[in-house]
Amino acid sequence: MRVYVPLTLPALAEAHKTGELGSGPFVAYAVTPALREWYLSEDIEELEYAALSRAALASLRRLAADPGAVRRRVVVAVDVPDRAASVDPDRGLDPSALGEVTVTSSVPLAKAAAVHVDADDAERDVAAAAEALEAADGGDDDAQFVVDGADDHELLWYATQEIPNLVGSGA
Repeated sequence: MRVYVPLTLPALAEAHKTGELGSGPFVAYAVTPALREWYLSEDIEELEYAALSRAALASLRRLAADPGAVRRRVVVAVDVPDRAASVDPDRGLDPSALGEVTVTSSVPLAKAAAVHVDADDAERDVAAAAEALEAADGGDDDAQFVVDGADDHELLWYATQEIPNLVGSGA
């Protein structure tokens, strides 16, 4: 199963240092039955993009909780055995948990297929979105508009060999 792990650049640097995305359990996002039902598409690429988008929002939440992190969303795509990721049946239809899975095993960073990161020019909008997140969660439509503005920036695709450059330890 392909899962999308939401991170920040400091968390990606830590994963690069330790060689591990997480030791489990941790939250990731995937094409789940509830996500399929919500998105109403049979196109696997569209469904995977929806799961990636859910992970990008979770990355934004991590940024909101870490004011010192560079304001760029980070999502790592990795394939895990089906048995290593599960959907919480009590949260399956909760709109805030669409696509959410719990990965229960260790995931080596070497298993990652790709890394998706905001471009430098997204930092201002991502920073504003992180600041507005709490108000948006509280129902503020103007704040939700700011949060949605981060989605105007597509995450860029990077090969896993580029991780050292992304985290500042490359040549």
